[in-house]
Amino acid sequence: MALNYVWIAFFLISFAVALVKLVFFQDYQIFQNMVNSTFEMSKTGAEISLGLIGLMTFWLGVMKVGEKGGMINVFARLVGPFFNKIFPEIPKNHPAMGSILMNLSANMLGLDNAATPLGLKAMKELQEINPQKDTASNAQIMFLVLNASSLVLIPTSIMAFRKAAGAADPSDIFVPCLLATFFSTLVGLVATAIYQRINLFQRTIMLYLGAVTLIICGALYYFSTLPEADLAVVSNVVGNVLLFSIIVSFIVLALIKKVNVFETFIEGAKEGFEIAIKIIPYLVAILVAVGVFRGSGTLDFLVEGIKHLVAFAGLDTSFVPALPVAFMKPLSGSGARGLMVELMNTSGADSFASRVACVIQGSTETTFYVLAIYFGSVSIKKTRHALPAALMAELAGVLAAIFIAYIFFK
Repeated sequence: MALNYVWIAFFLISFAVALVKLVFFQDYQIFQNMVNSTFEMSKTGAEISLGLIGLMTFWLGVMKVGEKGGMINVFARLVGPFFNKIFPEIPKNHPAMGSILMNLSANMLGLDNAATPLGLKAMKELQEINPQKDTASNAQIMFLVLNASSLVLIPTSIMAFRKAAGAADPSDIFVPCLLATFFSTLVGLVATAIYQRINLFQRTIMLYLGAVTLIICGALYYFSTLPEADLAVVSNVVGNVLLFSIIVSFIVLALIKKVNVFETFIEGAKEGFEIAIKIIPYLVAILVAVGVFRGSGTLDFLVEGIKHLVAFAGLDTSFVPALPVAFMKPLSGSGARGLMVELMNTSGADSFASRVACVIQGSTETTFYVLAIYFGSVSIKKTRHALPAALMAELAGVLAAIFIAYIFFK
């Protein structure tokens, strides 16, 4: 129901703002802009969905090979003790455990193209053990919030955009992004655990969280010692070598177990095609709403209002020009990226506002996009506490990004 109200609010608020601009400011183009945005975003939604068909077909085929060959079970056993605590509804050694781990690992490595198909595969497997098919289970919500909080070790694409914009040191946002996204994920985990009454102070959970923290700190130290010119190259090579090694390991283990690899791949690929087609209506719905919201100028009003409030409180307003990225990020990843690039082009890649925008961009995921396609792929209508928990993680990431940027760049 939460998504229903949010979707309706986008249209009603946008309509009200557009009327004000038409009546009081004689903006005769505003409704044309909004109508045009519905056409553009409908097309964009369909194009994204069609682009996912190939990815879904391939990756779900690979996952089926991993499942039949037994490698998914190996992954599930590795994280079983931790996942059994935060996903108590999932049976031990269930294939969903491996799929969830694969998705989160792809996200951490910044491999978005691989993460989405793996995440949709995980949602499908979680739906199979969901007793109420139209209502999100606790396990599905926990997975989605962890996915939406988007713990990313290396913000490769953001560094590439900074380099293209002429930044003196494109990698100077590496550490701030990692810290901000870590806080986002931690808050998402805690918020969801509170909703679901999961005790995070259990010995197993604390050990796993401690180990992840050590790994992140180790990666942070290693990458911070690399020359700026090598950072993006090394991170890109490491991520893609790991990813392709996983594909090969799936195939080899299936071959050893005498599985018909090709036929198994085709079996999984068919599932990927079906899911990709199924999410088109959900994706188009959320993107059109976002386009109308942005086209009406509501986003600009929000930013100006916050700027006046911050100034009235006597606080520094240097971060305010980066806020459009923060507002757009939960709605549209490409929109937030465009605003970030635009800000770097207008105010300089090394301006404080541009750096804040880059850290915000790297701190969280596109919450409404994730909710739309993940829940839409399994026809979930009642999302329960998924949206508030995900938005708490999003807010924590944005606030952490701003605070950390002041520490590093002011």
